[in-house]
Amino acid sequence: MAKVYDVPPDKLIDRLSEVLKTEDIPAPSWIPFVKTGAHADKPPQNRDWWHTRCASILRKIYLRGPVGINKLRKNYGGGKPSGYGAAHHKDAGGAIIRNAIQGLEKLGYVEQLEKKGRIISKQGMQKLDKLATEILNEEIAARPELKVYS
Repeated sequence: MAKVYDVPPDKLIDRLSEVLKTEDIPAPSWIPFVKTGAHADKPPQNRDWWHTRCASILRKIYLRGPVGINKLRKNYGGGKPSGYGAAHHKDAGGAIIRNAIQGLEKLGYVEQLEKKGRIISKQGMQKLDKLATEILNEEIAARPELKVYS
């Protein structure tokens, strides 16, 4: 069985966002109007960015858990130029990450450890490993030289 480490992140996140669209992950009503943080100039141009962000957060919790909201805010933040000097890092918006994690907790994919942060649940780990196995099998079918990685 393949793990999340074995497949390209972009393919896993795209496939997982499609899965999360079919499941009932609640999106807040303010999603079309919000920027992703103080570092962003405009709201995201992709209409389905909410599900993509939820999938990305689930993958990050799988890889780095236990992880808290502030660490994820730093990971999803970015640089904002300030005048003539170098860009300074700004954290991402916390409400987006918090609502995404709460939705993933309602689906049963994420659990909270006391005073440590969030970790992936057994159900979430099974879901991601199953998707990773499907993606790896598709990659092997397209490029047989990848058979050594299965």
